Amino acid sequence: MKIFSRSIRTGALAPPTATATATATAARGSRKSSQRRHRAPLKMNCPILIVISLGWLLHAHAGSGGFAVEAAISNRGSNSRSMSNVQQSAVAPSTLTAALPRFMSRGHTYRAVVGDTLVLPCQVENLGNFVLLWRRGTNVLTASNIMVTRDERVRLIDGYNLEISDLEPQDAGDYVCQISDKINRDQVHTVEILVPPSVRAIPTSGQLQARKGGPITLECKGSGNPVPSIYWTKKSGANKSTARIGDGPILTLEKLERQQAGVYQCTADNGVGDPVTVDMRLDVLYPPDIQVEKSWIHSGEGFEAKLVCIVYADPVATVSWYQNSFPIQTTDRRTMNTRANRHTLTIRHIQQEDFGNYSCVADNSLGRSRKYMELSGRPGPAEFYSPKWGRSPDSYNLTWKIDSYPPLEEVRLLYRRVLMNDTYQQPGRWHDFILTPEHRPASEPLTHIMSYTIKNLHPGAYYEAIVQAKNRYGWNEVSDIFQFIVASNSQDIAPEDAEVVASSKSRSNGASVGSLPGSVPHSLLLHTVLLLVLTLSNCQFDRRRLGLG
Repeated sequence: MKIFSRSIRTGALAPPTATATATATAARGSRKSSQRRHRAPLKMNCPILIVISLGWLLHAHAGSGGFAVEAAISNRGSNSRSMSNVQQSAVAPSTLTAALPRFMSRGHTYRAVVGDTLVLPCQVENLGNFVLLWRRGTNVLTASNIMVTRDERVRLIDGYNLEISDLEPQDAGDYVCQISDKINRDQVHTVEILVPPSVRAIPTSGQLQARKGGPITLECKGSGNPVPSIYWTKKSGANKSTARIGDGPILTLEKLERQQAGVYQCTADNGVGDPVTVDMRLDVLYPPDIQVEKSWIHSGEGFEAKLVCIVYADPVATVSWYQNSFPIQTTDRRTMNTRANRHTLTIRHIQQEDFGNYSCVADNSLGRSRKYMELSGRPGPAEFYSPKWGRSPDSYNLTWKIDSYPPLEEVRLLYRRVLMNDTYQQPGRWHDFILTPEHRPASEPLTHIMSYTIKNLHPGAYYEAIVQAKNRYGWNEVSDIFQFIVASNSQDIAPEDAEVVASSKSRSNGASVGSLPGSVPHSLLLHTVLLLVLTLSNCQFDRRRLGLG
């Protein structure tokens, strides 16, 4: 190394001497033995040294470039400052010699509500002897401080700012503030007048009529700025509006039903002020429609009965009562009263001749309607109170109640087995029992409660039962069919309880399956151990090959 550096400094490459050659040979031998001893560390350190050298090289290059850029920017800044100084020195004399007027304010679009006060700014610098005008179109409003317009709502405030009070829709448009120099420079303000919404019904009376089954069109018109949006709602019974039923100025209803009669609201809204509404009443004309509270009324001699029919009609219907096709007249025992559309016939101190068929008849100009009711002393239909699932495998206790003013004379119980599965059911033959009710004093309540235990039933089978009763006025109507299920054995439980038990078992089984959420499969553990052993063996082999272990 010393020989080469000396030659470079002297400018010639001298041949090495013998001593130098021997020294170099010895150095080469020493380096080879050192390389063999430290081969692994060189493989580790060489890439790191290369990366560090490249980083220093790039850093040095970036530093020189950065200095160049900074210098350029500095030069450019000094040049620009010198140029600006020259320009300022050139412009200054002209500025001092002639100062031209210019606007300090800017043109703008203003939105104001009807009735408000609006100020349009016009601020000018260096106006001098020039005249400032305000005009709208070809009409001059002001000239300097002189008011040209005769509109008392317009005036100048705080210099040349134009104030317009009590705004009207016709005040919308462009307003120009102009400097009367050779160029006639101007500044334009645009005024938009916002008008709250208004709405009116068509026809203006707001009253509409249509027949049931036909169409009807409701219409209203809204105005304002901006143009309002229109939607429809219908008032409920509590005089409150329901959800939207339509949008736009026209609402069309097809195939009217009587339930669609009522008050409809047309609402206009444009975001200026509060929304406004107009009510329109729709009357649906239809013939009478009658509903009865009960078609079969049970009572007894000496007691009272009320027969009620509810009549819907437009126009309003007249209602009359009939017994066995004969009109009923008001007496001390029979009275008729009306409350809204509810019509009631009250019969006091019932006698045997009062039992029979009654009818409620309603008439209007569009038609007639009639509904029938029966007043009877026969027992009322039986109602069952037994649970659906039995508790005994061969018997079932059936419980029911029957209303009857006179004492019951006879009760008939019928039951049968039903063969059924998921696809069909096949009923068996009826088993008939005649039961004799216990004697009941007349002072006791009219409700008769009875029970009977049916024996010799099949475990787990389905059964049906009906009951019919008789008093001195005759047999009542057969009861609705009641279905029940006999228990399979003494350990049977109802399906509802079985579902709870099954749910509890399912939850316990699920918990046992997932009781080890953090456990590791044996196969994964074995693979991990094998991979660790192979890695350690490979590292040991490399150390031996490199002479490090």
